[in-house]
Amino acid sequence: MKTSSRSPKLRAAALLALAISLALAGCGGQAPEGEADKTAEAAAKEEGKDGKPGEKKPEAVPVEVAAVAKRPISASYAGTANLEAPGEAQVVAKTSGVLLQLLAEEGDQVKAGQVLARIDPDRPRLEMERARATVRKLENNYRRSQELLASKLVSAEASDQIRYDLEAARAAYELAQLELSYTSIIAPIDGVIAQRSVKQGNLIQLNSSLFRIVDNSRLEAVLNVPERDLATMKPGLTVRMSADAMPGKVFEGVIDRVSPVVDGGSGTFRVVTAFSGGQGLRPGMFGRIEVVYDQRADALTVPRAALLEDAGETAVFAVREAKAVRVPIEVGHMSGELVEVRKGLTEGEQVVTAGKITLRDGAAVEVLNPPAGGAVDADVAQVAQNGNGTSN
Repeated sequence: MKTSSRSPKLRAAALLALAISLALAGCGGQAPEGEADKTAEAAAKEEGKDGKPGEKKPEAVPVEVAAVAKRPISASYAGTANLEAPGEAQVVAKTSGVLLQLLAEEGDQVKAGQVLARIDPDRPRLEMERARATVRKLENNYRRSQELLASKLVSAEASDQIRYDLEAARAAYELAQLELSYTSIIAPIDGVIAQRSVKQGNLIQLNSSLFRIVDNSRLEAVLNVPERDLATMKPGLTVRMSADAMPGKVFEGVIDRVSPVVDGGSGTFRVVTAFSGGQGLRPGMFGRIEVVYDQRADALTVPRAALLEDAGETAVFAVREAKAVRVPIEVGHMSGELVEVRKGLTEGEQVVTAGKITLRDGAAVEVLNPPAGGAVDADVAQVAQNGNGTSN
């Protein structure tokens, strides 16, 4: 009787507990027993077979990529040198005297034979007149001696002596004329006056420097090139130069001469490059020179930033199936920011240009600048893979 009396109470308590459980499940509280079992099962899958938690999947490394593409590229040697003027002359005084006139100044363009200055000509002129008078006197003496020699009134030796004296006097007269001509300072070459060293009224001494003339119609720059490039440097090759004094401008020239001798001390040889003047270039300017010795119009190239150079091997990280794969390559010409690839890559592949420092071979990558095509598909595959991993 006691058992039957408690039976209704037990049933009521069980119903009440079931109702509370259902209410909690509907309000987001404790999950029903079946759901709890499923949750526990999922949690168990996250554990290893030994009951320890599973390792967390590594995150993808963000990188930037560039496409392997065919582009024109040139092979060149770069060096620096100062411009020099091969045509240069120091104008010196060939006689002494007071400088009376200055007819040219620094910066003036002059022609060969043009008078630049004049020295006082009075003394040389008087010397010339005296020499000319001596010549006239001896000419008359020699003419009379010839008449007397014909009449046998004078010896042949005396007539010959007068002739010798006349020849010496004529030479002295020509020398006096030359000395007088030296009072006019003449430009020996075409060019521009780079320096004037005297002033009007100065007493000029023999062989003192008066002007410096530079022919800037042609300028040269001498490169000291390593001996490994001896076979590539040929006269007539195109040369490009940029000058620090004129940024943004590029001047073209040619190789004029190549020395056949290598300096044993430095291991270099001289290459003389020539440039046309009149483009704003001046002697003494510092130039950065590039000699282009080979050109290819359709070479397979990658950016120089993609190169990995370690242990003597050149390689790149190629993005394949959303992973970084280290690929050894054989490089050819290097020009600016581009490098020619001769072996190891194919056109259209993507190589990592930024983010290489933290990369390892086989690491998952996230491309930050995906171009159209394969890189986008790789990113989509990576997102799908991440999504599948989250649902497991």
